[in-house]
Amino acid sequence: MEIKKVCVLGGSGFVGQHVVSQLCERGYEVHVPYRNINRAKRLTVLPTVSMVEADIHDPAVLKNLFQGVDAVINLVGILHEGKHGAFQRAHVELPRKVVEACRATGVKRLLHMSALGGDPDGLSRYQRSKGEGEALVRAAHGEHLAVTVFRPSVIFGPEDHFLNLFARLLWWTPIFPLGSPNAKLQPVYVGDVAQAFAASLNNPATFGQRYELCGPTVYTLQELVEYVAKVKGLKRSVIPLSGGMSSLQSILLGLMPVKMLTHDNYLTLKTDAVCACPFPEIFGIQPVALEAEAPLYLAGVQPPRFKRFIDEKR
Repeated sequence: MEIKKVCVLGGSGFVGQHVVSQLCERGYEVHVPYRNINRAKRLTVLPTVSMVEADIHDPAVLKNLFQGVDAVINLVGILHEGKHGAFQRAHVELPRKVVEACRATGVKRLLHMSALGGDPDGLSRYQRSKGEGEALVRAAHGEHLAVTVFRPSVIFGPEDHFLNLFARLLWWTPIFPLGSPNAKLQPVYVGDVAQAFAASLNNPATFGQRYELCGPTVYTLQELVEYVAKVKGLKRSVIPLSGGMSSLQSILLGLMPVKMLTHDNYLTLKTDAVCACPFPEIFGIQPVALEAEAPLYLAGVQPPRFKRFIDEKR
C-alpha cells in the first residue's frame, strides 16, 4: 500500500492543523474540506495542502472528496452537544458515512480519532457516541480497509479549549468553585498526537490497532486548575465542590448561552481519562510534559471581554 494523497476531515480544527502540518512535513499531498475559511486560513500557506469548502455530512460529497485519495483521517469531534442528536451525528453517523465512502471509492487506509473513555455503555452521551463510532470503524477493518484508532486523553497545546479556558475563567473571580475536582486526567500534547497519526499512516504494524495516547503525568482536575492560576500569577482560591454540588453546577452552567460545562461533561469526568500503559513505543515519541509547554502559551492569555469570549466559543 503506497500512500501519497490524504483527505483529513476536521483538518482545520485544533488537532487537525497540527496533523496536517505533520503530514506536509513528511511530503504527503493533503486535502482538507472546511466549513469556516477563517479557521482554515493558516493551512493555505502550506505547500502541499488543498482546501475545499464542503459539507462532509453529505454522503455524496464525501464520496467526491475521497476520489483519488489513498487514505482518510477522521478527526471530527465535539465536546458539547448543543442541539439534541449532535453527538450521534458527529461521532456515529459521520464515521459510518466515512467507512461507506471509503468502500465505495476504494480508499484502503483509515485513521480515526476516538477518545479515552469512549464506551457504548459509558455514563455520558459523549462517551457512548464515541464508543459506538469507534466500534463501527474497528469493525470495518479487513482485507479492503486498514484501520487504526487513537484514543487520546484530554489534549493540551496552543489554542486548546482546556487550559486556555481555565486561564480565561480564572481572571473573573478570586474564588473559583470547581466541580469534579478529583477527576483524574493525563493530558497529552497536541504535537505528540499529531506525530502519532502521521507516523502510523504508512506503517503496516499499526493496521488494525487501537492506541491510547497520554502524557507522562496524571493530575486531578483541581491540580491542573491550580497550576494554571500559578502560571498566570493569579492568587485564586480553588474551592472543590462535592458530587452533588458539582452536578448542580454543571446543570446551571449548561443553561448558559456559552457552553463552558454541561451535565454531560460532568458525567464524562466521572470516568478517569488515564492510560493503562505508557505512550506507544512504536511511534518513537517521548511525550512532552505539560509543564514544558503550557507556560509558553498560557503567558499570552489575556483577561477576556465577555462578548469576545462568546464569539471565540462560537
